Amino acid sequence: MHIANPIYDVVFKYMLDDEKVARLLLSALLGKEVLELQFRPTEVHFEAPKPDGTQLLVLRMDFAAKVRQEDGGHKLVLIEIQKARTAGDVQRFRRYLGANYMSPENAYLDPDGEQQALPIVTIYFLGEGLESVDVPVLKVNRHYLDVATGDEVRITDPFVEALTHDAIVVQINRLKNRRRTDLERLLEVFDQGLASRSDPHLLDILEENFPERHREVLRRLMRAGAEQDVRGKMDVEDDLLATFQSHARESSDYRQVIKDQGQVIEQKDQVIEEKDRLITDLQKRLSALERDR
Repeated sequence: MHIANPIYDVVFKYMLDDEKVARLLLSALLGKEVLELQFRPTEVHFEAPKPDGTQLLVLRMDFAAKVRQEDGGHKLVLIEIQKARTAGDVQRFRRYLGANYMSPENAYLDPDGEQQALPIVTIYFLGEGLESVDVPVLKVNRHYLDVATGDEVRITDPFVEALTHDAIVVQINRLKNRRRTDLERLLEVFDQGLASRSDPHLLDILEENFPERHREVLRRLMRAGAEQDVRGKMDVEDDLLATFQSHARESSDYRQVIKDQGQVIEQKDQVIEEKDRLITDLQKRLSALERDR
């Protein structure tokens, strides 16, 4: 079957705008059941490219979620999702994360009526991932440790939870037909190796190989591929990407010209300095000859 390619921001957002699909994907990534989701306003950032073309755009989506704990209890968390073509400028990711730490909206009232900061979990979807880590999904979990003994402290505290966070990095370019777990089989919908040869806006998926309980994700992406508005916005993203890459190349070429001109000027300066030195030496010799007469 053909599904829309979620490497495109418009498709990614369309997929997660469906609460059931969002809960399926986030539950699989977190390894915990997401019971409820409250979608926060979405921000799409278009930014000027860097010389190497890495700084393109970042899609950010935030969810306030209630997740089921291992002990059967519930926990409220803020899930921040950022998707970018590359890892790019880390400062951008830090800036968006910092905005969530600072926002007074990211708080809740505990059973005693006290205001508590929502713990934050960040999820990064990267088209081109980390250079040195060859795994499709990297999960960074915090652990409380007793420094004196090295033992893990099993009790969490709101102070620590509010000031530190877990993170998950999905490296789309590392999927490479890896289907070792249910999560990796679900993430097959991001595998760019399955892009249709006739239309890179679509992926070719074998539904029978896809986990049955996650097939609502396939159906949502199949509907996205049939939406004319979605297809049109994918074309726009292609145009933006091509424009940014063209600007990056032109900027890089311009800097190379400036660099080459600088080297030519530097070489000319060295020639002039050498001529000045020769003239000075000649003047010294003439002065010595005149004294000898």
